[in-house]
Amino acid sequence: MRHYEIVFMVHPDQSEQVAGMIERYTTLINESNGKIHRLEDWGRRQLAYPINKLHKAHYVLMNVEAEQKVIDELESNFRFNDIVIRNMIMRTKNAVTEASPMMKAKEERFSKREESQSVNENVDDLIDDKELNQSEQPEG
Repeated sequence: MRHYEIVFMVHPDQSEQVAGMIERYTTLINESNGKIHRLEDWGRRQLAYPINKLHKAHYVLMNVEAEQKVIDELESNFRFNDIVIRNMIMRTKNAVTEASPMMKAKEERFSKREESQSVNENVDDLIDDKELNQSEQPEG
């Protein structure tokens, strides 16, 4: 079996169908004794240039190990599925399992957002405590 990197872009109006497509493609690969080493749903992103008057698309990246007949079937599915606006299948030498730079950046943004939320919650708690302490002090 050979290793492949597969990227496909879905029409942005059909983003809700991406989960079903991923399920269908992963089932196809797994049923033929293939392996999925990496699966990343990058979500809706800006295109570098318009494709069919579209400026955004939903991106999915897969690194798989599969037979050529499975890849041919995937390619056929991409070709005849109208909501897939672009796809690329590249053969690679080794299995790629580490997170892509896109996902690393996304995780970094997510962790920064979580940190800022926890800081905001701590500040809110401090403000609440201060208000509570001021209301408990007797006037006089």
